[in-house]
Amino acid sequence: MCDVDIMMIGHFAKDRLVVDGTSEIASGGAVYYGSVALRRIGVRVAVVTRLHPDDFPLLDELKQEGGQVFAMPAPETSGIENIYNSADMERRVCKPLGFAGPFRREEIPDLSAQVYLIAPIIAGEVDLPLLKHLAARGPVGLDVQGFVRVRENGHPSASAGQVLVFHQWPEMAEGLALVTYLKVDRAEAELLTGQTDLQVAARQLAAYGPREVVVTQSSGVTVYADGQIYEAPFTPRSLNGRTGRGDTCFATYVGKRLSAPVEEACRFAAAVTTLKQEQPGPWRGTMDDVAAVLAGRRHT
Repeated sequence: MCDVDIMMIGHFAKDRLVVDGTSEIASGGAVYYGSVALRRIGVRVAVVTRLHPDDFPLLDELKQEGGQVFAMPAPETSGIENIYNSADMERRVCKPLGFAGPFRREEIPDLSAQVYLIAPIIAGEVDLPLLKHLAARGPVGLDVQGFVRVRENGHPSASAGQVLVFHQWPEMAEGLALVTYLKVDRAEAELLTGQTDLQVAARQLAAYGPREVVVTQSSGVTVYADGQIYEAPFTPRSLNGRTGRGDTCFATYVGKRLSAPVEEACRFAAAVTTLKQEQPGPWRGTMDDVAAVLAGRRHT
C-alpha cells in the first residue's frame, strides 16, 4: 500500500483577487484548492511546496484538513493578482506578485504515492529532470499551466513590473510522454495545438503520450481517454468562487479515478467544481452535496 494516494507538488500562493476594482488577499495555488478538495472526498494527500517562512502558518489550513505538508523555505512566497470584471468572470488578467523558486529533487519526500500530481502555477517551478524523476517513481498527473504561464518583463500590456503571458512549452513532446493525466484549459489547449475544437485538441495532446486528457472551460469539463470523449457540465448558481476552478476539477478527477472509471470520475469532478465555483476558497462540502448535484436534486 502506498504511503499516500496523491502527492501534490507546487507553490502555495498568496494571491490578490480584484473584482471591479475591489481587492482582497487570499490563499491560493493548485496545491491549496486541490488538496483540500481531495481530503473532503477521503483521498490521502501529501503537499510539497515552497514559500517564505513568514507564511508557513498559512499551511495550517491544509494540516487541519488532514493533509501531510512538506514546506521548503523560499526567499519569497509565490502569488498572482487575478483581475476580473464581474460581468465576465471567465476572463482575467494575471500578474505575478512573487515567485518561490524551483523545486529541487532532494526536496521531494521519500513517500510512495499512487499518483504524483505536478500542480505548479508559474513556469519554472518544475523542470524536465524533476518531471522525469517523478515519472520514474509512479504515474504522473500534470497541469500544463505551470509550464506555459511565464513571467515576462516590459510587456506592452503591463502598467508596471511583470505580467504573466502564455508561451509554448519548448520541451512539450518530451514532457508529455511522461504524463498519465494531463490537464489543460481552453486557452492552453488552443495555444499548444492550434485547435479551437476542444475534442480535436484533446486527441492531439493525447498523441504525445498522456493516457487521459482533462480539458476545462467555463461550461464544463471534457475528458479524452481510451479513444473516447466524455463531457460533464458545470452548473453553478454563481461564480463567487471562480478562482481555483480548474485546480479543483483536475485534483478531484484524478482522486476519483483511483476508485472509479473515467466517465464517473468526469461527472463527479464536474459536480464538485460546480459547488466550488459558488463559494470563494477551497471546496469544503460533503459527498452528500455532490450526490445532490449528480442526481439533479439541489434545492433552488
